[in-house]
Amino acid sequence: MTVTTHPDLLTGIADVLEEVAGTPRDAVVPSASFLNDLDVDSLTMVEVVVACEERFGVTIPDEELERLRTVGDAVAYIADAGTAA
Repeated sequence: MTVTTHPDLLTGIADVLEEVAGTPRDAVVPSASFLNDLDVDSLTMVEVVVACEERFGVTIPDEELERLRTVGDAVAYIADAGTAA
C-alpha cells in the first residue's frame, strides 16, 4: 500500500498503534511522543515499526528507530521513504 499524504499516514499509524499497542486513535497526533505520551516502550516500538513497514511498504532501519520519537517523526520518515522508493 503506497500512501503519500500525511493525513493518510497519520490514520495508518493510528491504526497500527491501536492494533499493536492498544493506543486510543484520538491520542495519535503528530506531536505525541511514542514513549511519554503514548506509553510505547522499546519492545512495542519494534512491533509498531514492523507493522508500519508491512503496511506502507517501506524499510525503517534500526538506526532510524532512535530518531522516531514522535508520531510526526514517523509520518515524515515514512512519507520521505515512500517518495524515495
